[in-house]
Amino acid sequence: MNLKPYRPEAPGDESPVRVVVADDHPVILEGLIKILNSQKDIRVVASAADGEEVTKLYYQFRPDVLILDLRLPKKDGLQVLNELMARGNSKPRAIIITTFDCEQAIFQTVRAGAKGYLVKVADPQEIREAVRRVAKGETFFPPEIGLKLAKSISSPRLSRREMEVLGSLASGKRNKEIGRALDISEGTIKYHVKSILRKLDVIGRAEAVAVATRRGIIQLA
Repeated sequence: MNLKPYRPEAPGDESPVRVVVADDHPVILEGLIKILNSQKDIRVVASAADGEEVTKLYYQFRPDVLILDLRLPKKDGLQVLNELMARGNSKPRAIIITTFDCEQAIFQTVRAGAKGYLVKVADPQEIREAVRRVAKGETFFPPEIGLKLAKSISSPRLSRREMEVLGSLASGKRNKEIGRALDISEGTIKYHVKSILRKLDVIGRAEAVAVATRRGIIQLA
C-alpha cells in the first residue's frame, strides 16, 4: 500500500526519516503507521502486507528504515531480509517487529543483518526511538531482547545432525527408531543425544524438547 507521496522539506529543514512498514495484520499495520506519522521527523512512505510486496516497495522507495514483521505471507521477514542483504550495495537498515521473542528468532535475524528487534507489545515511544536510532546507523535492542541475544550467542550451537535427532526426540521416537530413520547406529544416536543435553544444559530428553521449543530452536506441530 502506497501512502501520501513524500515531499521533501523546505531547504534548510532536516528531512524526516523515511520508513517502509510490512505487517500482515491490518490493525497492527495501521497502528504502526499512526505511531510513526505522529512525529514530524518520521514519515511512513509505503506499507505492505506480504513479503513479496515489501521487497518491491523497498527498491521503489529506498527507505532509511525498513520495519518487517517476522511472519509474513509469501515470504517471511527473515527471507526478505536475507534477500535484500544479498543484493547490491543498498543494505537495508531493518527493524524486526514480531510476537516471537525466542532466542533462536532473535539470533537468526541479527545474524541476517537486522539492526533492531521489537515485540509488538512495545510502547509507541520505544518504536519511534528504535526508528530514529537505526536511521542513524545505530542498533536498538530492548534490555530483555539484548539478554536473550547474548545468551543465544554464547550458547553452543547444535549441528545439523543434532537438530535432526532433536526433531526426532520431539516426535517421541526412541534411539533405535531414530537410527533407522537417519541410517546411523544406535550408539551414534546415544552420542548425539548426550551432546544435545550438554549443549542445552538439560538433564533429560523431555527437558531438552521443552527448552528447545521455548528458545525457538524447534517448533512442535
